[in-house]
Amino acid sequence: MSEIIREIENEQLKADAPELNVGDTVKVHGKIKEGNRERIQVFEGTIIKVQGTGARKTFTVRKNSNGVGVEKTWPVHSPLVEKVEIVRSGKVRRAKLTYLRGRVGKAAKVKEKVK
Repeated sequence: MSEIIREIENEQLKADAPELNVGDTVKVHGKIKEGNRERIQVFEGTIIKVQGTGARKTFTVRKNSNGVGVEKTWPVHSPLVEKVEIVRSGKVRRAKLTYLRGRVGKAAKVKEKVK
């Protein structure tokens, strides 16, 4: 990758980007545009995958909403992501938790990491 592109990407990085791990339960405060108004909507769920590096780093959050699984992929350094709160840390042994897609209720739980 050329130095010019690397410099431009480094300018785009957020200084206060959180340390996100797979299995963590997070609250993502995202900006939503409705017409000419802007509001913040909270999306709470479990991180099932983290991929990429630098300005292209993304994480996917999964939650169950009214019995339907919903997944959203967020760029870590996006200006549309206001903040990310880590509710609890999960103890997992995999890099991607795609097996949670086929599970519901207690079977879809991730153990909590004891500090």
